[in-house]
Amino acid sequence: MSVLVSLPLALALLAGCGRNAREDAPFMGESFDADDTYSRTYALAPAQACSAARLALLGQGYAVGRAGDDAVEATKNFQPEDEVHTQLSVRVSCVPRGADRTLLFVSALLDRYVLRKSSNSASLGVGALGSLSVPIGSREDSLVRVASSTVQDAGFYRRFFERVGYYVPTPATGERRPHAAQDAGEDPPPTDLHRRPAQDDAPR
Repeated sequence: MSVLVSLPLALALLAGCGRNAREDAPFMGESFDADDTYSRTYALAPAQACSAARLALLGQGYAVGRAGDDAVEATKNFQPEDEVHTQLSVRVSCVPRGADRTLLFVSALLDRYVLRKSSNSASLGVGALGSLSVPIGSREDSLVRVASSTVQDAGFYRRFFERVGYYVPTPATGERRPHAAQDAGEDPPPTDLHRRPAQDDAPR
């Protein structure tokens, strides 16, 4: 009898501990600690900071879809493998912080697509048999999204902010600051771009 009574109590305690552990653990590793990976402060008005961000993206081959005094959105396409296509979407938000200061936030979303092939078929009338679907020999290729994730590469964001600083005007002349090291060539893409999708991401 004592065993029968203690067993439900033990199960209840284990369930409670498991529930508390799940509640205490941050979702997908999110802890909201103090971190400057996705933000920088510039001694500029929001319109000027967003303009510098737009120039930084344009200078790296991004197609700017939206550019305003408070936000910039741009995309860039990559093809790391023959049948794998990726699109990197960058969103910048320019938030005013007092007089002539801007807090610049940036986040990048990486979408992965794979090429899926499908054959076409046509219906033919065959007398009493009705219609019959037969392949006609042509194929259609379509891109199917298999994964979407926020870029976590801290180096990618650091290089972006450095590139924005290159286009920040100097107080004296109002022109951008020359920096030969930063203007040497195109910045490398984020390391997330070369990460192969997990097995669960594969198309079914």
